[in-house]
Amino acid sequence: QGQLVESGGGLVQPGGSLRLSCAASGITFSIWTMGWYRQAPGKQRELVAGITSSDSTAYADSVKGRFTISRDSAKNTVYLQMNNLKPEDTAVYYCNAKRMAISFWGKGTPVTVSS
Repeated sequence: QGQLVESGGGLVQPGGSLRLSCAASGITFSIWTMGWYRQAPGKQRELVAGITSSDSTAYADSVKGRFTISRDSAKNTVYLQMNNLKPEDTAVYYCNAKRMAISFWGKGTPVTVSS
């Protein structure tokens, strides 16, 4: 069935940028709402950004103006462009696909923001 594979995480300095990718397979990508979540050690997983099948977007206040979510239906891929990264952005970032009451997750890609 459906599978999500994240990539693009790594180590970056404060103020730097990364672009995360989430490649979807086994689903009709265009009808699913996609989201990026993150989880830092000892903290709850939180929504970072979401994008609907009609390209409506929403962002957590903490990343608004710095992060941009987008999707490329031709590539079955959702992206998270992260600019002006801060140490508090350090977390494992997870891709999520949701349709009606069904959702599933990728395994995550770690992002570390540090000097």
